[in-house]
Amino acid sequence: MFLDLMVIGTAISLGPLHNSAFILLLSSRRGVRKGLTFLLSWLANLVAVIACVVLLTGGRPPAHNTAPSTAAIVAKLVVGVAMVIYGAHRHRRPRPPHGPPRWAARIDAASLVTAGTLAWLLQPWAMVGVGAATAVDADLSTLDDWLALSGYCLLATLSLVVMEMYAVWAPSAANARLNALRSWLEQHQEQLIVTLSLLVGLWVTGRSIYELVA
Repeated sequence: MFLDLMVIGTAISLGPLHNSAFILLLSSRRGVRKGLTFLLSWLANLVAVIACVVLLTGGRPPAHNTAPSTAAIVAKLVVGVAMVIYGAHRHRRPRPPHGPPRWAARIDAASLVTAGTLAWLLQPWAMVGVGAATAVDADLSTLDDWLALSGYCLLATLSLVVMEMYAVWAPSAANARLNALRSWLEQHQEQLIVTLSLLVGLWVTGRSIYELVA
């Protein structure tokens, strides 16, 4: 479970869409506050999903080869296959590069509530769903699994934490460098989406098949 969660958390953190949006927020008026709101909302969403899973399982993983454990593995397999198909489709029919979204022109007037809502909307819910299905195996009677779940949530938020701290400690340098990063993300957005979808999809699919036959 630990390795699966680390792979998924890393892929979530590297996603280009939410990172580009976050940089736009940081560059706006009251950007640090909006960025912090986005970050906290993002983390709260991840924690809430894991908490729901833990409440359903009671903090104990279902027994091997039972209906609940098989259902969780099948759910991961379905999402993994869907991600591979999606990545392959985007690779065959790439979308042309495009500039900032329409709402970017109104980012200065965005409220803190809008920033928090944006975090919820931009989460890669397929990957979050795979993380939730993986968390079904968590045994909260052990410290290792507590650390695995905490590490997953923090790792999936790491890119936002780094950019937020950079904007606080060195605002002038951060503004120039983060906007350069945003331009690079927008230019390579399609390749990043395809790569992350294929890599995570293949990983999850392979692991799910192994768990089903083991």
